[in-house]
Amino acid sequence: MRKTALLAAALTTLAAAQVSAADLPGKGITVKPVQSTISEESFQTQLVSRALEKLGYTVDSTSEVDYNVGYTSIASGDATFTAVNWQPLHDDMYKAAGGDAKFYREGTYVQGAAQGYLIDKKTAEKYHITRIDQLKDPKLAKLFDTNGDGKADLTGCTPGWGCEAVINHQIKAFNLSNSVEHNQGNYSAMIADTITRFKEGKPILYYTWTPYWVSDVLVPGRDVVWLQVPFSSMPGEQKDVDTKLPNGANYGFPVNTMHIVANKAWAEKNPAAAKLFSEMKLPIADINAQNARMHSGQASEADINAHVDGWIKAHQALFDGWVKDALAAAK
Repeated sequence: MRKTALLAAALTTLAAAQVSAADLPGKGITVKPVQSTISEESFQTQLVSRALEKLGYTVDSTSEVDYNVGYTSIASGDATFTAVNWQPLHDDMYKAAGGDAKFYREGTYVQGAAQGYLIDKKTAEKYHITRIDQLKDPKLAKLFDTNGDGKADLTGCTPGWGCEAVINHQIKAFNLSNSVEHNQGNYSAMIADTITRFKEGKPILYYTWTPYWVSDVLVPGRDVVWLQVPFSSMPGEQKDVDTKLPNGANYGFPVNTMHIVANKAWAEKNPAAAKLFSEMKLPIADINAQNARMHSGQASEADINAHVDGWIKAHQALFDGWVKDALAAAK
């Protein structure tokens, strides 16, 4: 008799689970995420995908595309969302692809994303370099010359990321065109060469951002120092942005926030996903820590999935709360 009762209870539980799975708001709907070719963006993208799966959505593997292609794909409905919209860095691309008329962007996923120019601490202290416009001096610029042309070589930004437009604009604005060369290309290859030069005791000049692993290897304050700029100067949609911090320091870039951006029409039809996108928050320190693990060799797809699993397990109540609120928004 007891066995029969247990079996009945088990079948009831199973039936309830099947009913609830059938009732999930994402059932039968496929989601197509996009991110850039920076593999370190996978962690924050996969976390969103994992939450969407809990809502019943089928989530395709993430497509890696240039940022501007990502925005136009989301605007046209060929892709569903990106978890790596930088504001204000991507404002020109966001606007060009349709802006608020085409995109759903509510809430702030990541706060405190900094970026700017750095040099090695040894050279900074020896020559008293604190600002990038000091490199107008040919003698100082020559310290960072890696190819013998007399100009400082700045390890810069991959074309299409948005940061390259800011750097090119600022080189002109700060009258550095004759003394600083902005090297653009494959950032990961260029920064690897820069780190090698640092290890050889040579002066280095480079651009980087957080969250990313570089500042775990070249630690600001210990190995390198941030350079300030003489005044705020930004291109395009960012032209009126004041980059000066409350303490008076000015590193040339505003502190950015990162957002989940989705196709607006899709978000309106999928209130559960829209609610999820608006609520999710990820501490920048957690992204930095995960990116550092990738740099130390844990960079396979399986590794990144394990990092996402670990993060969810460590923040289970928070994660479950997002899903619960999203499910409530669907009703």
